[in-house]
Amino acid sequence: MGVTIKNKVVGVVVGYDMATLAIVGVRGDIIARDSFYISTYHDINDFAGMLCEKITSLIAANGGMESIRSVGISVPSGNYVTGCVENSPNMPWKGRIPLASMLCDRLGLAVGLGNDAHATAVGEAAYGVAHGMRNFIVVLLGNGGLGSCFFCNGRAHLGVEGYAGEFGHTCYKVGGRKCNCGQEGCLEAYVSARGMIQTAREILDQHPEMDSMLRRMPEMTMKILKQACEMEDKVALETVRYTSRILGMKLANYASIVDPEAVILTGELAMFGKWMMPDLRACFEENVFHNSRDKIELFFSDFDEGERDILGASALAWTVKEYSLFK
Repeated sequence: MGVTIKNKVVGVVVGYDMATLAIVGVRGDIIARDSFYISTYHDINDFAGMLCEKITSLIAANGGMESIRSVGISVPSGNYVTGCVENSPNMPWKGRIPLASMLCDRLGLAVGLGNDAHATAVGEAAYGVAHGMRNFIVVLLGNGGLGSCFFCNGRAHLGVEGYAGEFGHTCYKVGGRKCNCGQEGCLEAYVSARGMIQTAREILDQHPEMDSMLRRMPEMTMKILKQACEMEDKVALETVRYTSRILGMKLANYASIVDPEAVILTGELAMFGKWMMPDLRACFEENVFHNSRDKIELFFSDFDEGERDILGASALAWTVKEYSLFK
C-alpha cells in the first residue's frame, strides 16, 4: 500500500464577526471553503467545538484526513510561540486562551497559530510580493487594529515571548488618544479604522465651515470614507493626508532600526493607497536614516483581500512540525 502524500492544509481566519476556513493546496490553490458567524460563541469551548466540526466536515468532503498535513490559524492577538490568544482587547474571549492546543487535541493534527500580521507576512513570503525577499516589514491594518511582522534573514522575527511586531502599540503622542489596549497615544489610535474615523470627526468639529458629505452620514465607515475620497471630499482627503504623514514618520523609525529591503502595506490601508502614497512616501523619506533614503521599497500588497487572509493562515500551517493521528 502506497503512502498518502499530505499535500493540503487547512487555513482558518478568525475575525471579530466571522470565522473563515479553507482547504488549501501546496501551491496556494484554494480547494474549498466555509465560514460561520462567531458572535454567539461567547464561550471559547463552544467556539472551538463548532470550528472543529466545520473543519472536519470540510475535510471529509474533500479527500479525507489522510491528505491533510496541518492547520494554520490567523487570529487577533494570536501568539505563535505559545499557541495562545493572549489578552485580546478586541475579541470576546479574555485572558490566555490555548487555542492551538485545544484544536490539536480535538482534530489530531498539528496546529500553527499566529496573529493576523504574522500570518499575512508568511503568506506574502510564500505567495505574494515578498516572495524571494529575506528582510522586509509587513504592516497590516485589519480587524480594527494595526499590526506588523518583520522578516529577518528569511524568517519571521517573533521575539523571546512572541510579542515582536506590535507596531500599533508604539507611542505616537504622549497623553494622546485612549487606545483599546488601555494605554494613551498608541499609533493604533490614529492609524487604524477607528483612528481614521476619529480623525475625520475631529476635522468636522474643528472646521464647521468645511462642507463634506461625511456630515450627512448617519454613521461613518472606511468604505464611506473611501467613497468621499473618490468624490474629492476635502475632509476625507485631509483625514487621509493626516494619517499618511503619521504613518510615514513611524515607518521611517521602524525602517531605520531594522534596515529592510521593503515595507509592504496591506489590509484596509490598501483601499486608500493612491491617496496615501504621496504624503506617506514623502514623510518616510524625510525621516528615515539618511543612508537608507531612496533605497527601501515602499508599496501596497497586490493580494486580493478575499485570498490574503486565508492564504496567510494556510502558510502558517506549513511552518509547524507535522503531527497527525491519520497516517
